[in-house]
Amino acid sequence: MRFIDPTGAVHHPAWFDPHPLAADHAVIPRMLQSWAAANAQAPCVQFDDDTLWSYGEAWAMARRTAGGFRAIGVEQGDIVLVWLPNGPSFMRAWFGLSTLGAVHTPLNVALRGKMLEHVIRNSGAKTMIAHKDLVSRLEGLDLSQLDCVIVCGGTDPAGGDIQYLSEDALSKAEPADRLTELQPWDLAAVLYTSGTTGLSKGVMIPYAQLATAGQVAHGYLKRDDRIYIFTPLFHTVGISAVFATLNKGACLHLAESFRGPTFWQDVKRTGCNRILGLISSMTSYLAKAVPAGEPCPFDFAMMSPITAETVKFAKDQGFGYFSAYSMTELSVPVLSDVNSGVLGSCGRPRSGVECRVVDANDIEVPQGGVGELIVRTDWPWTNNVGYLNDPIATANAWRNGWFHTGDAFRQDEEGNFYFVDRLKDSIRRRGENISSVEVELEVASYPGVMEAAVIGVPSAYGDEEVMVVLAPLPGHTVDPAQLTAFLLQRLAHFMVPRYVRIVDALPKTPTNKIKKHELRETGLPQGTWDREAHGIYVKRQKLA
Repeated sequence: MRFIDPTGAVHHPAWFDPHPLAADHAVIPRMLQSWAAANAQAPCVQFDDDTLWSYGEAWAMARRTAGGFRAIGVEQGDIVLVWLPNGPSFMRAWFGLSTLGAVHTPLNVALRGKMLEHVIRNSGAKTMIAHKDLVSRLEGLDLSQLDCVIVCGGTDPAGGDIQYLSEDALSKAEPADRLTELQPWDLAAVLYTSGTTGLSKGVMIPYAQLATAGQVAHGYLKRDDRIYIFTPLFHTVGISAVFATLNKGACLHLAESFRGPTFWQDVKRTGCNRILGLISSMTSYLAKAVPAGEPCPFDFAMMSPITAETVKFAKDQGFGYFSAYSMTELSVPVLSDVNSGVLGSCGRPRSGVECRVVDANDIEVPQGGVGELIVRTDWPWTNNVGYLNDPIATANAWRNGWFHTGDAFRQDEEGNFYFVDRLKDSIRRRGENISSVEVELEVASYPGVMEAAVIGVPSAYGDEEVMVVLAPLPGHTVDPAQLTAFLLQRLAHFMVPRYVRIVDALPKTPTNKIKKHELRETGLPQGTWDREAHGIYVKRQKLA
């Protein structure tokens, strides 16, 4: 690796500068303007259809689109909903809104019904830009404050109180010439949480948070690099990568989505030498699908979590790696050494961050104990500033001056942090607390398993039984009895799943989070394999 010495990493990768970022390195219009002036022909954004915008073109488009939004009544500070998939229309709207000083609020394209209604009403937005195939989902919803929808790809004939405009309306006005002097503490976006366990909350995010997250996760980027971004841009993982790219004047390729079977070829075809981070299901899939020794198109990646399987995959393919922990509300507070061999760990707090593992009363638990991770930073504006129109949730999350993640962690003697589970996902069986994540990692290591989710289902004893729902790799089958025998050698007896359900694919949000609440609601459908019904009972080993 030409950019870092793996043996030189101490507590965080050496590229991270913990000092607060100035506006020229944190605010989108300032970065676009600066690089356009330095080299207008330098590549900025490439798309799946091979369309390429230079920095000069991106900056001109941002100014013209800002003028278009202003002409239809959008003002600085207004929240504008962007309901679009990854692509040119999304980037055009985002750059234009930022240049105007409006608050970019991207929505999950899978939303519909009451969840969609809740997000729109909670935002208080009057203006939305949406894909033509999504607009029909607005029918029948209570959207009293929404009065203008810009339709990408066509106009909608619907009447009523909402005005529908075509995307062309954004290019008819004069380019914005009086630019808003945005600062790192200004609100850049409102991002709605996935809502996997309840109504989504709108996280209010300053520019400094997104820029810092980009620096932490992608600060190794150089100006001549090209990064392959494949997650939806209504999630901080992809958004912060865009910030990091613009900060360095590099180029990004914006893919519509992650395409596992062609991922290796897609990265090569687009000329990218950097990629976005790989979450566990992606890494597990690639580790089993990509032949050892296949030339790797990149030389560095974030992988979470670090397992024996992922370490072997990185070594076989010849790329370096690190792990990290973050969430929509934070700016990557924990990350590992480069090429860390501490399996399962997210790493240690980066410079400028304090982390504690606490009980329900915010009292620190003994070392090695499991509790909730809470976080605070030295520099202002590098974490969220609350939940939009939800003061109670904001107060609960920020009580005692620390942000409460809702995630269960433990810490070892060396200061390494380990993600255990979402607090609400922990399983209680026969007096034992079980981490669904730990069971999932072992199931995913079984040959033929692409990904797995572990949940608790009600038992006859008033607590829970462990159930795994798994999806095999294409063309593979998984025998539940053989899987159970495999797990018996790797898990404590009380953690071995009683039930195994095999599906073609796990239900997910567009940010690749498994919808465990849907799996719990489904329960034990017909065809679920029960090891006890097959005479397989697991008991504690009797010691002499």
